[in-house]
Amino acid sequence: MTELRPKYITFDCYGTLTWFRIGDLTREMLAERVLVGTMDAFIRDFAAYRVDEVLGAWQPYVDVIKNALERTCKRHGIPFVEAEGQRLYDAVPTWGPHPDVPEPLRRVAQRYPLVILSNASDNQIHHNVRLLGAPFHAVFTAEQARSYKPRMRGFEYMMEQLGARPEELLHVSSSLRYDLMTAKDLGIRDKVFVNRNYEPGNPAYEYHEVTGIDGLARLLGV
Repeated sequence: MTELRPKYITFDCYGTLTWFRIGDLTREMLAERVLVGTMDAFIRDFAAYRVDEVLGAWQPYVDVIKNALERTCKRHGIPFVEAEGQRLYDAVPTWGPHPDVPEPLRRVAQRYPLVILSNASDNQIHHNVRLLGAPFHAVFTAEQARSYKPRMRGFEYMMEQLGARPEELLHVSSSLRYDLMTAKDLGIRDKVFVNRNYEPGNPAYEYHEVTGIDGLARLLGV
């Protein structure tokens, strides 16, 4: 769509670009301990507690994962093993992109500066970014901003560092909850929802919807 001509394209990383496989690894680790028939609920609750853990003051991402896992285990009446939380955290930097990402992302990067704003630790994110196969102008983390999405501070920090206004950005994410709701509240008019079936969309938040980064490239005409 020709009206999309941003100064920067900003991305969520985990889930949107990187194939965030925390649910798969959790299923594997806890298969013998979670009650039969309740694993899907366990995974949903773990995701919900991770959201809750990032809504307060900044804490290291390893603590976000461990605390959320401990709370989920308590809810499901099974023992919490701290080493399992550490294993999940340590696995994150090894995860590569969704299959639809590298080739169209390289095409988009030839036309626009790409930026990442991620709920990540500094010692994680650059491993994931290297696996994406495209150049990035800048990578910002919750650790740098001392604030996690969906809080506004991370977006504000990113715009301050870029010297950019909300109307100069196109923000791309697979999550309304973490990204696109806040982006709308901050006046980021141009948004793309990458629908990977993680959570439902809501057109009230005024975004373009695609199913992969190839769809983003088509929207931009590249």
